[in-house]
Amino acid sequence: MAPAGRLESTAGGDYLQRVIPPGAPSPTSRAESRATLVFTALVTLAALLVFASLFVILRAPVEKTMGVVQKIFYFHVPSAVSMYVGATACFCGSVAYLMRPTDLRDAIGRAGAELAVLFGVVVLGTGSLWASKAWGTYWTWDPRLTTMLLSVLIYVAYLVLRAFGGEGEGERKFAAALGVIGAANLPIIHFSVQKWAGQHPTVITSKGGGLQHPDMKLALGLGFAAMFAVVASFLWLRVRGQLLESRFARLEEDAFDLGVDEGTAE
Repeated sequence: MAPAGRLESTAGGDYLQRVIPPGAPSPTSRAESRATLVFTALVTLAALLVFASLFVILRAPVEKTMGVVQKIFYFHVPSAVSMYVGATACFCGSVAYLMRPTDLRDAIGRAGAELAVLFGVVVLGTGSLWASKAWGTYWTWDPRLTTMLLSVLIYVAYLVLRAFGGEGEGERKFAAALGVIGAANLPIIHFSVQKWAGQHPTVITSKGGGLQHPDMKLALGLGFAAMFAVVASFLWLRVRGQLLESRFARLEEDAFDLGVDEGTAE
């Protein structure tokens, strides 16, 4: 009998069987507990999103100048910050991967890029709706809008490379370099309004008028809480999923090296 916790080959080497140490929880029970945890987290997240949305729609005051369109602000700004969080995760994972490649670091970088694209699209979409009311057009080549679009395109290029460029070391490092370049554009986005003027408004600060009503501040806080919950859940699920994909791919390679395939397994 093989030692506990090691891989044991059956007679003829037809397949590999994992030996579970005595007293350890079975894979089924671990999977069920993880599924319960994920389900609970998703239900809580959904409840938070619904509550935040209802509060913004029903309770937050209607702004005098912009009207009901102003309520986009409570999701637009948290989405922009969430995009920064995703880009930062991509940057950290990419730099760490370039220093010492591991599957975890690659997964963090890739999940961060997905977050940056997801929330970048949300920011550009909600910003266009705001612009149609404030500026009379859905798009203008404002410095902040242009630099934001550039960042989204960089992360789209990252994901396209990872999806169709293969899983080789060179492709991963090239994508990681794109992740670093994308993060270099974040300060430009943030300070573009101060440096190059433009039409993009400043709302939260006192110079931009601020949020005068307490319910406006609470609505913005709920928007941030909901979006950050989405970011944390998405990042955790995607990193975990990509790690499982990497481990499964390596198991397939090991099985192939040992002469295990679908024909011999049957």
